[in-house]
Amino acid sequence: MQEPLNDAELDALRQIDTATIANAIEHFDIRSNTDGFMGWDIRCMFPEMGVMVGYAVTATLDTTTHGRVHDREARFQMFEAIEASPKPVVLALKDLSSKPKHGCHFGDGLATVSMRLGAIGLVTDGGVRDVDTVREMGFHYFAPGMVPAHGNFGFMEAQVPVRISGVLVNPGDLIHGDENGVVTIPNEIARDLVAAANDVLEREKASRDWVNSDNFSLEKLRQR
Repeated sequence: MQEPLNDAELDALRQIDTATIANAIEHFDIRSNTDGFMGWDIRCMFPEMGVMVGYAVTATLDTTTHGRVHDREARFQMFEAIEASPKPVVLALKDLSSKPKHGCHFGDGLATVSMRLGAIGLVTDGGVRDVDTVREMGFHYFAPGMVPAHGNFGFMEAQVPVRISGVLVNPGDLIHGDENGVVTIPNEIARDLVAAANDVLEREKASRDWVNSDNFSLEKLRQR
């Protein structure tokens, strides 16, 4: 992994919306334009919290398989990884439940411990709960939806590659999310991304201003 971003660099990324970050990444030609962003199945549950930026700590879970014995060690391996990781941490948790729409593995209890260790939010393809309490805590939730019960609770593995909404997330990946959705930022371009994103914003504003000017026509738009 590249040297982690400092507080000022992270704060600069938080000033830019996720859609613009996604546009800016394209200019580096570092991956396909169809990769690296999650779909509408992963929704921002607390858009009023603004942008979330942090380094991924990953884990897999299964909460709906009857009779499965919960391995507490895997949960503590995740906690240890949060503590050891560059900060802030975004948890990327993969649901492997046998009843996917019933899987729920995160609520205010895990959010409290995770925040204490340095996590600021969660991205998951499983369900979440305790949304009012977690919202008050200021902990970001990006998930498909809510499930009221944790079922047969159980972590499986920590700090392994996971695929969420078709996006491969490795431990240490930089995650950026807001009400527009979630993208992963390749670490090798992270320090150059703010300047590129500001260029995108300037070009987009200039284009909107031109469209709204007296000089606009469809023919000129075609030429432009």
